[in-house]
Formats: sequence, C-alpha cells, structure tokens
Amino acid sequence: MRAMVLDKTRRVGKQTEALRWVEVPEPVPGQYAIRIRVSVCAVCRTDLDEIEGRAQPPRFPVIPGHQVVGVVDALGPDTGLFRVGDRVGVAWIHYACGRCQFCKRGLENLCSLFVGTGRDVDGGYAEFIVVPEIFAHAIPAEFTDAQAAPLLCAGAIGYRALRMCGLRDGQELGLMGFGASAHLVLQMARHVLPKSRVYVFARSRVQRTFARQLGAYWVGGIDQLPRRNVEGFIDTTPAWRPLLRALACLRPGCRLVINAIHKDDRDREALSEIDYAVHLWREKEIKSVANVTRADVREFLELAARANIRPEFEEYALQDANRAIRELKAGKSRGAKVLRVSGEKAQGKIVPIRRKTKSTDFRSR
Repeated sequence: MRAMVLDKTRRVGKQTEALRWVEVPEPVPGQYAIRIRVSVCAVCRTDLDEIEGRAQPPRFPVIPGHQVVGVVDALGPDTGLFRVGDRVGVAWIHYACGRCQFCKRGLENLCSLFVGTGRDVDGGYAEFIVVPEIFAHAIPAEFTDAQAAPLLCAGAIGYRALRMCGLRDGQELGLMGFGASAHLVLQMARHVLPKSRVYVFARSRVQRTFARQLGAYWVGGIDQLPRRNVEGFIDTTPAWRPLLRALACLRPGCRLVINAIHKDDRDREALSEIDYAVHLWREKEIKSVANVTRADVREFLELAARANIRPEFEEYALQDANRAIRELKAGKSRGAKVLRVSGEKAQGKIVPIRRKTKSTDFRSR
C-alpha cells in the first residue's frame, strides 16, 4: 500500500519534506481488530509535534495520522461490531487497557497503557489502517468523509475542553488561538451555550476574519485585552506567553483549560512574568486536557450531527502531506486540513449555525 512515512524527527521549514511517499506492506487485522480502507485523514497539530520531536514516536519509521475515515475492508478473528463495508472513523485513542483505576472511572485518556494512533502505532496517512474494533467509531450519515475527519480529534478534544471549562449558559468563553479545534468549539458553544458570548484571540488576520464570520462576539489579537473578562478560557496555542494573556482575562473563581499536547520551551521565560495578583489570585484555576476518551468522540459526533456543526477545511492529496504540514505550521489557514487518500473529493464549506436552542447547562461532569 502507499503511505507517507516519518523516518526521524526534524524541524519543519518552508521547504522541509519530513515525510516520505513509499510503498509498505498492507496491515493484517489480528484478533478483535478490523482493517479500514482509508478515504481521508485530517491533519492535526499533534502530527507536527511528532515530526518535530515534541511528541516523539517510540519507534521509526511510523505512519502519522489520527483523524481517519474509511470503510471496513477486512475483519480479524473474534470481531462482530462492524461488517465489511461499514463506514467508520479512528481517533487519537487507539487503545486503553480498560482495567486500571483510570479506565474504570471513565478516564481511559489517562491510562498508563494509552496508545496513540499515528504515534505509537501506524496511523491514517496510508491506504489502510488496523484498529481494535472497540476503538472504531460509526460515522453519522450527515457528514461526508472529509467533513467527519476533523471532528474525530479537533472536534472531540474541543468538546472535552469546553466541558472542562464548567460553563453555564450565559457565561462568557474565551478562545486563545483559532485553528482547527477552536473553530469547531465556537460553533459548538453557539449551540450548547446559546446565551454565552465568545471572545476570540488570534494572531493572524485570516483567523480573526474567520472567527467573525462564525459569529464570535469579540475578536482581537493575542496581545489585546477586551473590556470584559470571561468565565472560561480555552488555550490552543503552542506557546507560553498567550497563557498569561488568557489568565489576565479570566474572572476570579474560573478556569483556563490548556488544549495543547506541548508548550514550546523557546518562550518559557514568559513564565517569569507571572504576577500572582493578576494571573492566579482569587482562585483562578488552570487545567490541562490530556488525550480523549471514546465517549468524547462518540458524544461529539452525535452533537455535531444534531447541531449542524461542520468544519471548514482545505483538501490535499495524500502525497501532498508535507505541504499541508508546512502550511499548518505557518498558522495562516482557516479551519482544518484533510488528506484525500481514496474516493471522490468533497467540497468543504462553513455551515452557519441558525438553529434556535434551549438553554443548556454544559458544566463538566
């Protein structure tokens, strides 16, 4: 099969070709596993972190990609949840033990045996992928393959982050950074928290314009401060300095959720500027998001189908994955990036949220 393979970590520059376009053997599904013929795989910032060594894979070569949509192609022994021909998705969570204290509490994202798709095992930048069938997800009919792919990580991790903010309808939300995840969180917030205002902080003009089009109440640069502080904040940036800006905009007794797998050490000195009275006093709280659970993925897919949440995306051929990664790092694109592996090209678009909703208590469980 054809695949884009990572052989070693490296910094991504304007001309970097970090992934090789190669032929590799087709995987064979073992016990309890299914094989999927991949239609599309969305690109995630975690893929960039793997390539540049911040979330380094345990072995090389490895096939990246963990927002995968395709059709079941083969069944391993002792399977029965899916049939050949079913359309399914694969997310970042490839495996958790199901027996440890975290798994038993519904926190399989914290399992010490957690396996990440496309990092610890081969992922979806390939024509086929194998996954334990209990970690595959049925894709709602409302979505095309390309629309569904970014929902599996960018959407699911955004869903988890929003729940962790603990907001009630009418309380205000801040989004620091406006990439693939945040643009889905904004749509989600407008549905589940219809009375809440959303404030977006973004570094590029393209992203700020995009946030306005999706209905953000206030839009500004990373260094700008709105007149009113917020009750919940989600930071999706890879840097430390935006964290301080977010804390300065957070009301007392409220929570900042960091939705990032890594923070760049190059601006770590920003932490020396923490002013306890401004950034932390009066019971401000910081919490990180670590991975996702299967429940996060399935609940968000159901919510996105009900709420008419759709990602905006740009589509690339699989062999153009290096260009997609470079453009992701540049941070000037709108929405998500999707690699087309097989099948017909789908047209991405913004679907405005017009549906009237009842007030919803969206506090974390």
